Amino acid sequence: MYEAFRRSDWFRQDRFGMFIHWGIYASPARGEWVRSVERIANEDYQPYFDTFDPVDFDPKKWARAARDAGMKYAVMTAKHHDGFCLFDSALTDYKATNTPAGRDLVREYLDAFRAEGLKVGLYYSLLDWHHSDYPHFGDRHHPMRENAAFDGTIHAFGNYVEYLHGQVRELCTNYGKLDILWFDFSYDQMTGEKWQAEKLVRMIRSAQPDVLIDNRLEASGDGFGSIIADTPSLWSGDFASPEQIIPSEGLVNLRGEPIPWEACITMNKHWGYCAGDMYYKGAPMIVRKLVECVSKGGNLLLNVGPDARGKLPDESLRILADIGGWMRMNGASIYGCSNSGMPKPEWGRYTQSGNKIYAHVFDPPIGPLNLPGIQVSGIDRIRLLRDMSELGISSAWMVHAYQGQAFVEMDALTHDCMLPDDVDTVIEISMK
Repeated sequence: MYEAFRRSDWFRQDRFGMFIHWGIYASPARGEWVRSVERIANEDYQPYFDTFDPVDFDPKKWARAARDAGMKYAVMTAKHHDGFCLFDSALTDYKATNTPAGRDLVREYLDAFRAEGLKVGLYYSLLDWHHSDYPHFGDRHHPMRENAAFDGTIHAFGNYVEYLHGQVRELCTNYGKLDILWFDFSYDQMTGEKWQAEKLVRMIRSAQPDVLIDNRLEASGDGFGSIIADTPSLWSGDFASPEQIIPSEGLVNLRGEPIPWEACITMNKHWGYCAGDMYYKGAPMIVRKLVECVSKGGNLLLNVGPDARGKLPDESLRILADIGGWMRMNGASIYGCSNSGMPKPEWGRYTQSGNKIYAHVFDPPIGPLNLPGIQVSGIDRIRLLRDMSELGISSAWMVHAYQGQAFVEMDALTHDCMLPDDVDTVIEISMK
């Protein structure tokens, strides 16, 4: 656990990252699981490979959008479940350099995001629906799982595991320093040593000793694996990765010790580009969910799904820009912050860094704002974070019955009971 915390120092400081799901599934534009959901055979999926030509791909624009949103790191799919590789692997022909794109898209992504000062990660799917030696018939997820033509087919799974290890070795040795390796995912009997996980992790650590590895060599988004156990496995990972959910109270191991974690969530209802999915979460909701994650000691990894031309959807860019506007004013309440150890206040949430407690006020109070868990005697100074204007401790008549409890005078902030920032008004409380 100590090593995981050492490696994750930057991760727990940065708190906010961009997930990028992209591949040839952007062409059918029905989400990244389209092959599995629609039981599409390799030959019927091949036209998307043959025509993949993202003429508008400009990772520098992606990187600037992430940076301007206040994100500090990014993770992109090097290979997703369909087996298509965005990088120039020597171990397969099923890669971007053999499409009309003709480019190593992973290398360009890494170069662009590093140039913007962002840390970089790569996602690699343990599943592979294109590889002939990955189990087909009877597997829970494979597109051909119910196709009787594959019943009885013998798959040399050891060949696939060798392929998997070889591609991960390529990513770890051909692309410079990586900050995150994000594996996805284990299920049923396909977990842990089925992937030869110990050998895999030892190889990764020899090439990239400081890279963070998620917990999905033995878990998926609906579980944790041994990262929460008294004696975690070698391949338990450096952080947990709850998917499309924020843990109710953060995450701790069985000894009650906090573990690094990151909630990955979509902007709409899909990870990969889906042309018909306009059910986007608004920037106010995402800001509050980011605050919730940090208040519980976790990170938020927010997904974007570029289209087949290589563009981020306009709505995604608008949401990112709005988040960035809030972050530029209030980022100090996110970066380097964590759980305050105090109960959740009714009006919002607390985050804390050192002697500074940040009150994230979502709902305007009636009268002065009570700061539950904070005593007047412990306060040094109170300010509105967005402009650092001083706020006072209320001594109004209605607080006299609550001796010792701290109340913030809100008259200078609220107008007709409205907060200056209706998304999240952040008050910085410096403690003595």
